[in-house]
Amino acid sequence: MDAKTNVEKLQVLLPHWIEHNNNHEAEFRKWAAAARAEGSERLASLLDQAASCMVATDAILKKTLDEAGGPSADLPHHDSPHHHSHHSHPHHHH
Repeated sequence: MDAKTNVEKLQVLLPHWIEHNNNHEAEFRKWAAAARAEGSERLASLLDQAASCMVATDAILKKTLDEAGGPSADLPHHDSPHHHSHHSHPHHHH
């Protein structure tokens, strides 16, 4: 059995990281709206800035994935971003 190259590992990891960032961006936007609703505009603005940074990071990670040759064709189920459940809990805290 050949060990995976770093590029092959990245082809597996990057889709997970992209999804992870998307989840955090959505959480930041949700909490920004909640803060704004309570009149905490400064908090909301900072959370919106953090969400925008996640969008920029997402774009870079997608370019990185393209450069690495795209997602791995033989993603094991336990590495597939669609099978991770640690972000599905509504009270997930990081």
